[in-house]
Amino acid sequence: MPSNFLCSITHRMKVTVISSNPATANVVIIPYALVPAECSAQLLGPLRIFGALDSDKAPERSLTTDTKQLRRPRSLQALHLKSLKREAEFGIPSCDLQLRSFSIQPLEFFADFALRAAYYLGLPAYGPVPLPRITERWTVPRSHFIFKKSQENFERVTLRRMIQIKDGNPETVQLWLAYLRKHQYYGVGMKANVWEFSQMGIGRSMEVPENRLEDLNSSWSHIGQTKTMGTADKVEALLNSRRFKEAAGLRQPLASNK
Repeated sequence: MPSNFLCSITHRMKVTVISSNPATANVVIIPYALVPAECSAQLLGPLRIFGALDSDKAPERSLTTDTKQLRRPRSLQALHLKSLKREAEFGIPSCDLQLRSFSIQPLEFFADFALRAAYYLGLPAYGPVPLPRITERWTVPRSHFIFKKSQENFERVTLRRMIQIKDGNPETVQLWLAYLRKHQYYGVGMKANVWEFSQMGIGRSMEVPENRLEDLNSSWSHIGQTKTMGTADKVEALLNSRRFKEAAGLRQPLASNK
């Protein structure tokens, strides 16, 4: 019964005088956790419960309500949520990043890291797209001589994921790849194919003006493959020279084309 419970508590605990006032002299401090839920305020009488509220309604003693009221930091909440992505306006591919690994855990972790880095850099990223596995097998003998028939098989499976960047600025894409190389996760390899697009009519700006062609001819003349031989008379004199005839094994001079 609750009355017996309170009596046993008062016998066990030491009665302490809070003040010299006779109204509050017989006050016993009881921890709130020791008071059963079915005890009412009228039954308690002059007993003061440590940790209780002034109202008659007692608070719920559960940890679930306390944990729900606590808000985790935004950075910690983002780790448990799906990575955000930006939408591409034109859908023109700028980079295809291929991730390779022998284990699935570091591959999925680094793919999520690359997607989050692309989002905060303002790059529209799509993926990760699972690519076909690369399976390699080898069969080698365990020993030699009479144990040659005892062979052992080895297998290596390479897992791949692809992340595609669309409508990305070339400088931003290079910054994204440099950031991934700096924080590259162990056991994960990367391979990137980057495309750069320019304006229309870029070929006209690459044309060399006529006044610069003469300067280029003087520079190319120092190269042996493009060096001019001179006139036809110089070529004929070179062919009829003694050194050329000895090298070619000729005795008679070559006939002229005249």
